[in-house]
Amino acid sequence: MKDLRTRIYDGDNVMNITDIRYLPRWTVLLIDIIILILSTGASFLIYNKINRIIINGQYHLDAYQITAMIVSLNVFFMFIFRTYAGIIRHSTFIDLFKLLLASTCTILVSYAVNTLILMSSGIKLMPNLLLVVYFTVSFMVLFLFRFLVKEFFQVLKEYRRSSSKKRILVLGIDEQSVAIARAILDSPNLPFQVVGFLTQRFDSKHLKILGKPIFFRDKIENNTKETLGIDGVIINKDSMSREEMNFWVNLFLEKNLQILKSPSVQKLRESDMNFSIKNLQIDDLLNRKPIKIENHEIRKGITGKNILITGGAGSIGSEIVRQVAKLNPSLVVVLDQAETPLYDLDLEMKESFPNVNFKFMMIDITNYERLEQIFERYRFSMVYHAAAYKHVPLVEENPHEAIITNIFGSKNVALLSNMHKVDRFVMVSTDKAVNPTNVMGATKRVAELYVQSLQNLEGNKTKFITTRFGNVLGSNGSVIPLFKKQIETGGPITITHPEITRYFMTIQEACELVLQAGAMGIGGEVFVFDMGEPIKIIDLAKRMIKLSGFEPDMDIKIIYSGLRPGEKLYEELLTDSSKNLPTHHEKILISKDNAMNYTKINRLVNQLIDATSRDEKFEVVRILKGIVPEFKSNNSVYEVLD
Repeated sequence: MKDLRTRIYDGDNVMNITDIRYLPRWTVLLIDIIILILSTGASFLIYNKINRIIINGQYHLDAYQITAMIVSLNVFFMFIFRTYAGIIRHSTFIDLFKLLLASTCTILVSYAVNTLILMSSGIKLMPNLLLVVYFTVSFMVLFLFRFLVKEFFQVLKEYRRSSSKKRILVLGIDEQSVAIARAILDSPNLPFQVVGFLTQRFDSKHLKILGKPIFFRDKIENNTKETLGIDGVIINKDSMSREEMNFWVNLFLEKNLQILKSPSVQKLRESDMNFSIKNLQIDDLLNRKPIKIENHEIRKGITGKNILITGGAGSIGSEIVRQVAKLNPSLVVVLDQAETPLYDLDLEMKESFPNVNFKFMMIDITNYERLEQIFERYRFSMVYHAAAYKHVPLVEENPHEAIITNIFGSKNVALLSNMHKVDRFVMVSTDKAVNPTNVMGATKRVAELYVQSLQNLEGNKTKFITTRFGNVLGSNGSVIPLFKKQIETGGPITITHPEITRYFMTIQEACELVLQAGAMGIGGEVFVFDMGEPIKIIDLAKRMIKLSGFEPDMDIKIIYSGLRPGEKLYEELLTDSSKNLPTHHEKILISKDNAMNYTKINRLVNQLIDATSRDEKFEVVRILKGIVPEFKSNNSVYEVLD
């Protein structure tokens, strides 16, 4: 009440009734007394109607005296049982039971007094029937008062909640969708209000699920979000094909509806729903069905073995570390020269996999002597080589460093794997190595050629395998994290060219391919992944803007910055001269590229590495082009060498 008075006199005239503090106990008791007095009056009216038909008698007390006696007794027992102490809007069964006890004791004591006086003096104080009527009326009115107050605040609370909640439809009418809707309805703290279901089926007309109507696709297509009175749609992406997902997302984006994704019902129950229901991300639209992994074969090559992972603190390398750790290796040695990311990974792995033996080493793969010590000490069974410089513009500007790391470093790791008879060596390459237009792609192609040449080296016992990817979603420096950051700051989004396209895959998919290639390769192959159709970066940007709730070129501008040095409009996964061979995995292919013998590629690589000792960019790039004749520079100062 003090808070209410303060707000009124301080001039704050914006107030919600649910903000009012609880009433004082004396106020609750006063209201109850008024109810008892009114109930007594109602009881006399009811008794008089009954009395004319059934009872004829004279009583010692008049109506006022009877009222005073009964109400006084009732108030006394209310004090005894403290019926006024509870908060009315939070009344429970215990509060109602206290009321029942107070009313029952009042009637029993009144009846006892009435009977004793009648037996001792023959005087009737009041009719017993009136007591029964009073008990019924007073208890019902007291109960009804509390019930109505509780319901009033509940309705008001729900109204306030629903008025601030986003009105959403649940996509689908299957069991999963209904379960998701029920979970949301049972969670009043969620900022969503389910107003119906959405389906393509037309056999559910006039039906309702959980009391909510079913909307059909044409109703969404033919109306605006304002007409429909909805703010968004929640989907379960695991229950849809990629084609269905794209169809619905395009429709919802066209109607400016917020698109939310829900996890499976099992995950929904196990976790905090406030964090489980999120906005749909562009990553969700690019995901494909995961590669079918032969865990038995992969496990066989890793469980109980010593594993080396180079570039282990990078995007791909760190995910390989996580997946390898799940397969109970005897030892995982992780190499990287980046101190902070390596330290962060160390902390993460020790927390997530306390039973796995890890060695995190800050080593540059160009340090042959240090690498040799590690190979001699740990006798690896499997080497995953992910260390490389990969950022095209930076590498274009610094070809010496790219050659030293991407080629010389790869040579060191591969040669030591051969010398120490490592069972399998798996190299992570890139689609930019195919018909390269930049230094980075060309250095990776030379590394591929060198690794392949070791397969047929006399006395070789190691299976040398190469895996080739497109762009990896969420990796360091990739386009999607950049776009997200630009959208968060209000734009603009920068795209190099309106026609530029790229293949995309998730980090998890990329690493599954690495593990699978390591298990299925017999040596000398270049494995590539069927990545579907390439995606135009401009379409990707527009979708990301819309998924974030903005309008392209209105809320978030898109500007074109021009192709960067060495960048091309599209990437390839296979060379023109290569043969595309299937494997028993429908998504994994083998590229039969032209190979070089070890003597030739080793001589060329040594010549190239020697050239890096001289501070002459054009000289090292000229030699690089000699090794990779299909390397034609694009939008680069090195075009004069072609």
